[in-house]
Amino acid sequence: MSRTLDPSLRRQLADRIKFYKELGIYDFYRPSVRGGQAEIGTGPSDSNPAGNEPSSMTSPTVSVRAAEPEDNLFSAPKPEAGVSDPRRALQIIREDLGDCTRCRLHKQGRKQIVFGVGNPKTDLMFVGEAPGADEDEQGEPFVGRAGQLLNNMIKAMGIRRQDVYIANIIKCRPPGNRVPERDECETCSPFLLRQIEAIRPKVIVALGAVAAKSLLALNAPMAELRGRWYDFRGIKLAVTYHPAFLLRDPRQKKEAWKDLQRVMKELGLTVPATHAG
Repeated sequence: MSRTLDPSLRRQLADRIKFYKELGIYDFYRPSVRGGQAEIGTGPSDSNPAGNEPSSMTSPTVSVRAAEPEDNLFSAPKPEAGVSDPRRALQIIREDLGDCTRCRLHKQGRKQIVFGVGNPKTDLMFVGEAPGADEDEQGEPFVGRAGQLLNNMIKAMGIRRQDVYIANIIKCRPPGNRVPERDECETCSPFLLRQIEAIRPKVIVALGAVAAKSLLALNAPMAELRGRWYDFRGIKLAVTYHPAFLLRDPRQKKEAWKDLQRVMKELGLTVPATHAG
């Protein structure tokens, strides 16, 4: 329900929003919540109007939807607004990102920004955590050992790396490959959200807990995050293990393959009898 803001508060908000827009941050969103937790249930959805459990996943669907702005205070066209070609839209977003200095990472040894790579018109997008040393060196996500495993996983799905789009929550390598800090994710993720909006894939696969928690705003262990579909701004999102974790614990590869099989069924891809190794 809309309400009238106090003029002084409105001016303060307008100044703050203007500041964020100058940083290239246009999206302000939150998950649907009930009692402080994201809504999890088996209620009807656009793809499941009867409220029945989907055949490709037997767990409830979690809805993560953008908050509706109260008025036009929060409305501002992004530079890529109105651009129908996703390739050109991504170019505009990259130009808007520039030689980013919005968080501390630009002072902590990063060599270059790792924006994203792949087919802008894809049905499938993978989102990881952050660039590592190899990615920072080459300027492309998932090119190290974890990237080689991801390539094998994609190949096992019967598609090629160049058929999908790959990006990370943050676009600069954290020092020592540490886990990104919350404020770093919050500063950088709006650009990822714009990439997702430009591409509009049918399915997003979040690789690892950091990617999943950042996109879904859910603080839960991987055991709870995996095995169900999430509604992310009208796009189906699945969670699986990060390839780097699978390198440390190869026993979980079979579980990751189960996650990818669900994705394949959703995309209408033929599921082979063997699993990714």
